[in-house]
Amino acid sequence: MEILSIIPARGGSKGIKRKNLKPILNKPLVAYTIEASLKSKYITKTIVSSEDSEILEVSKSFGAEIIKRPDELAADETKTTPVMLHVIEELEKQGYKADYIVLLQPTCPLRDENYINNAFDYYFQKQKEGYDSCFSAFSVGYTHAKWRILHDDKLEGLYDFRIRPRRQETEQHYKMICENGAFYALPWNTLKEVKDFIGYNPCAYITLRVIDIDTIEDFKKVEEIIKNA
Repeated sequence: MEILSIIPARGGSKGIKRKNLKPILNKPLVAYTIEASLKSKYITKTIVSSEDSEILEVSKSFGAEIIKRPDELAADETKTTPVMLHVIEELEKQGYKADYIVLLQPTCPLRDENYINNAFDYYFQKQKEGYDSCFSAFSVGYTHAKWRILHDDKLEGLYDFRIRPRRQETEQHYKMICENGAFYALPWNTLKEVKDFIGYNPCAYITLRVIDIDTIEDFKKVEEIIKNA
């Protein structure tokens, strides 16, 4: 079985300059995901996609294969799926095709090879029940009284809070989960068909929350966790 991991790591970053090369305990951020991918018992090929020559060189030095993406796929508004499709198009030109693709975002350095292996174990088990893809997530509990906070900090109720049904009076109790960005896996052909890294019928591999680095404070938290591990 051939499993390709794609690690998208562009050079630009709005929040933290050169984030993917920023060191955590003297190792660049992107290196943690490369090492986890290479150590996984399932992944057979590890590709870093970047428009940035320094990121590509660093990634290569840590053992990853590299594909240079065009600048138009490295803009702030560029989504991840076109980057993944570019990678598989380039690999198909070389005569390569995998059975599965896993997206490993470099902003999740605490996701190690054991996390990846366990996620694949879960995914392959759920495939027997008809699920075609898998993403990692964390649970935020059961609720029927759902709200969300909009970008301007206004609140939007996701249930009829004027009627305010009691919990016992409604069957709509939801187990709320949130993607944590650490793991997305699906068949090669499904990615090409749906043009997204979540398939038609996904399952969720639910674990404790994984830090997805967005801020300097996140870097500090991760550094402390690794230091004390």
